[in-house]
Amino acid sequence: MERKTQIDRFGATALTLFALHLAFNQVVVKVTSGGFEPVFGAGVRSLGAMLVLMAWMSWRGVGIALPRPALAAGIISGLLFTFEFMCLFTALDLSTVSRTSIIFYSMPVWLALAAHVLLPGERLSGLRVVGLALAMAGVVLAVLDRSSGQVSLLGDILALCAAISWAGIALCVRVTPLSEVPAEQQLIWQLIVSAPLLFLAAPLVGGFMRDVQAIHIAGMMFQIFAVGSFGFLIWFWLMKMYPASSVASFSFLSPVFSVILGWLILGETIGAQIWLALGLVAVGIFLINRR
Repeated sequence: MERKTQIDRFGATALTLFALHLAFNQVVVKVTSGGFEPVFGAGVRSLGAMLVLMAWMSWRGVGIALPRPALAAGIISGLLFTFEFMCLFTALDLSTVSRTSIIFYSMPVWLALAAHVLLPGERLSGLRVVGLALAMAGVVLAVLDRSSGQVSLLGDILALCAAISWAGIALCVRVTPLSEVPAEQQLIWQLIVSAPLLFLAAPLVGGFMRDVQAIHIAGMMFQIFAVGSFGFLIWFWLMKMYPASSVASFSFLSPVFSVILGWLILGETIGAQIWLALGLVAVGIFLINRR
């Protein structure tokens, strides 16, 4: 697979569609939490995605065992994955999709800053710094908005913790021997580690079931197949093909899509401050990816 030094037309199209896909998933997680407690739901998703991915790997002849040099990194990425989705699912339960998504997708800021230090080929230029600053200002505006529906300080903090954990996973994939193994092996270890830990944590932070109905089961199936297994495989593949911070910067499109979908599907209230926040994020994306 040829490594790209910048985002091309195919990469831009794929990353935009993937951002829309992830935005819709935020709505699905919010709806699904009506039937499953958040942490338990995250565990069910990890277990289901693990079984689907194992079947896929068996069909393709890809082994599950990691090479010894990559084993520690695989476990660390699994622990980060566990914490990320424990925080994200709980944040979506406590707050609106629009607020949580804008904060969660601040991940590129943390990743770009870390990549500037740890990855010599991904140094920050002046315009990219301005872009990151504008995008982060948009995130801050969203956090300060207290008029757009469901508001939770704990939800905001958990969404930020999830964002930082996601950035940690991306770095782990790039700077450790984990970068040398197939994407399927990277993901399966995150699922293997996270599934039992999420199930163990579930009774401590809410329990298991709420009022499970058909729509909640359908939402869980979407998360397992379209996101938890094959969705993340696509993201890992894009991470290996394109510069990490440029791939991550496109995730700023997801809160834009999330706000729109939250309004269209869930009827969430969106104030002027949220729209201004999204405008800053959009300008930030342009500057981050400007040649």
